[in-house]
Amino acid sequence: MTPAWIKNTAFYAFVVFIVLQAVFPFYYAIVTSFKTGAEIFEISYYPRTFHLDNYYSVLFSGNGSFLRNIWNSVWVSTITVIVALFIAVTASYALSRVRFRGRSLMLMTILCVSMFPQVAVLAGLFEVVRALGLYNTDWSLIFSYTIFTLPFTVWVLTTFMRDLPIELEEAAIVDGATPWVIVSKIFMPLMWPALVTTGLLAFIAAWNEYLYALTFTASNDAARTVPVGIALLSGNSEHEIPWGPIMAASVIVTVPLIALVLIFQRKIIAGLTAGGVKG
Repeated sequence: MTPAWIKNTAFYAFVVFIVLQAVFPFYYAIVTSFKTGAEIFEISYYPRTFHLDNYYSVLFSGNGSFLRNIWNSVWVSTITVIVALFIAVTASYALSRVRFRGRSLMLMTILCVSMFPQVAVLAGLFEVVRALGLYNTDWSLIFSYTIFTLPFTVWVLTTFMRDLPIELEEAAIVDGATPWVIVSKIFMPLMWPALVTTGLLAFIAAWNEYLYALTFTASNDAARTVPVGIALLSGNSEHEIPWGPIMAASVIVTVPLIALVLIFQRKIIAGLTAGGVKG
């Protein structure tokens, strides 16, 4: 029989290996972002110098285009989360509390939408965006991102709302509350962990999305988001890729996501584990 200390050692060694695999790329990006010139191509796992030239170049060169890209990402991601959560909350109430024919089929249809890869529906969605007059605007990104974040948000919130005590709803109905009052005044205060979890994951998905951002804002610099802005930092040269500014830009756009996760980590854990234990 294997001793307990060997099992514990193997377990913690495996955990350390997984953590290093996940954290090391971001750590090396930070180290590289402080390098300039030939230092970038020297392999070193700790910063020997601290040059802020790359950060200055990214933030203040090109007439502040990267700052505009950051604002576009904040705007698009925030509006996407607001619209997606509003639709998902109302839809989850109908799908979890209202009995109607075809409810299970509708849930399966919503789930099937998330199974299609983005590139598979790119051409069709492009035609829809162009027909609606949204091409080369940030609203094209909000529209497309909302479509692809809704399946996840609807499923999570439906599962969470289904586990809420039905007695709360029955008492509110007896008092004459309308469905909107039940959702907004009774259920939503209880759903904050699930709302924070789904909202943050939807925000991260919209923040990091590249394919639609590149396609739907191809000829409008003012509407581009940070993933496209980082890709365009390399310019047209294949031999002189500015790795320093690219790493600095990557660090700049990743730090806000890490901060959001750290701020809302308790809500995220509560949202992910909600419904897992029934008593």
